[in-house]
Amino acid sequence: MDTLPSDLPSDPMHRLRAIMARLRDPVSGCPWDVEQTFESIAPYTIEEAYEVADAIERRHWDDLKGELGDLLFQSVFHAQMAADQGLFDFDDVARAIGDKMISRHPHVFGDESNAKSATQQVSDWEGVKAAERAAKARAARSGNGVLDDVTLGLPALMRAEKLQKRAARVGFDWPEIGQVIDKIAEEARELAEARDTLPQEKIEEEMGDLLFVIANLARHLKVDPEVALRRANAKFVRRFAYIEQQLMARSSSPEASDLAEMDALWDAAKADGL
Repeated sequence: MDTLPSDLPSDPMHRLRAIMARLRDPVSGCPWDVEQTFESIAPYTIEEAYEVADAIERRHWDDLKGELGDLLFQSVFHAQMAADQGLFDFDDVARAIGDKMISRHPHVFGDESNAKSATQQVSDWEGVKAAERAAKARAARSGNGVLDDVTLGLPALMRAEKLQKRAARVGFDWPEIGQVIDKIAEEARELAEARDTLPQEKIEEEMGDLLFVIANLARHLKVDPEVALRRANAKFVRRFAYIEQQLMARSSSPEASDLAEMDALWDAAKADGL
């Protein structure tokens, strides 16, 4: 396309919303965009959020600009689908998040003092969110279970950490890190036993128990398990790439090598700080 459409608004946000509305137009829009639903788009939304995190991890700011745009487009897409169904529109979304930010920051927008530590502000934030959850549960006339609204669609490791954090608020938690480490050892033993004696579904269950407790250890150590695992993944990629490069320099490849040779190269990559 040599020129941009002249009938679109010049304001960037209005322009983006107009583009989305046109894509979803049932007569003149894009057939693929028109047939999408909340359910079909949700996986793309999750993927774009992870691509934002990836750009930040790589400290690639040009990529971050693009990935933030992709994530913003996902919000616009969902809001347009909601508007098409008469549920709400983008202005409602923006208004709701604005109201929420004001209500959760009384030390900025209200009369409370802002002379608080970041830790105290996080504690206050959690208190406000707990009150909001309780009010929502009362309005829905449903039970106010501690874990009721921990999002099901989160990645499993992230959800495990959030479930544990929520339970810890009401005292269901090990008081000492050593107890968590002991539990990890116990779960690891149970997994080893399951591997030798139990069917696959029980092995999966024991593996899940072990991962769940490891997420708990991360929480006790104030480590984000998703971030930690992403960085471990990135480290693995760097070191394995080093192995491939060194083998290529020897006119070899991983397929033509053996574990001992590759393990030695892994140690070399580690010694080099990769």
